[in-house]
Amino acid sequence: MPELPEVETVRRGLTNLVESAKVKTIDVLYPKMINVSAKEFKDTLEGHTINRIDRRGKYLLFRFDNEMTLVSHLRMEGKYDVEPDGTEPTKHTHIIFHMDDDRELRYKDSRKFGRMYLVKNGDEKTLSGLGTIGPEPTDETLTFDYMKSIMNKARGKIKPFLLNQSNIAGLGNIYCDEVLWLTEIHPETQTNLITDEEIEELRKNIIAEIKMAIKGHGTTVHSYSNAYGEAGSFQNHLHVYGRKGEPCERCDTLLEKIKVAQRGTTFCPNCQRKVVE
Repeated sequence: MPELPEVETVRRGLTNLVESAKVKTIDVLYPKMINVSAKEFKDTLEGHTINRIDRRGKYLLFRFDNEMTLVSHLRMEGKYDVEPDGTEPTKHTHIIFHMDDDRELRYKDSRKFGRMYLVKNGDEKTLSGLGTIGPEPTDETLTFDYMKSIMNKARGKIKPFLLNQSNIAGLGNIYCDEVLWLTEIHPETQTNLITDEEIEELRKNIIAEIKMAIKGHGTTVHSYSNAYGEAGSFQNHLHVYGRKGEPCERCDTLLEKIKVAQRGTTFCPNCQRKVVE
């Protein structure tokens, strides 16, 4: 599933490609993907301009000039691209926005898991995924005091805590494994047992890792690509994810993989020792 750096990379590409573009007509080829009828979707957006494209966590927010927002969640395989108008759609093309400049913005999704929600500006917070989302992983929004407060109250394992979008926005399986390795925390360590020093180090590593991943245009593990159809490059800088059985970069111990919160989790059994009460 695309995580925050991948979605931010898509947002930046789409901003360059379609910001200020006017939607002429829309083809809804898979109506189950949207939260309203195809007619309402078309009637609301046709003839209107994309003012800007925002992001919150793993969600894209297309802001239109009629005070409406199209919230797009890519889920596992969703992706956007721009083609000349009239190009033959692929079998995985589900929504086509025909622009007034003879281009098409297309949403493709081989698994059809992605979803689009049409809401009034400001009402995106009423959506279940956005209404409870935690702070973005930046210096300004992800403070030590906030992390200390919520981590000291938690009683579960640290990896599912980080995966929970209501705690911190945008982290998924890849970057959770990476930041826990960087901070030398075992993924099954009970969250409230992590020290203040480790919390601050974890906070710094989360912010730095996300920033570097965005700079590298995200991580391509399976089929992720940006709005230009290009793969990300940050997979070349991963320390543990996808490296089971390889030596740890710090201590040469072979990396192990276990299941945590039903997610494959790679870690170093020497550097990341589990803390118990």
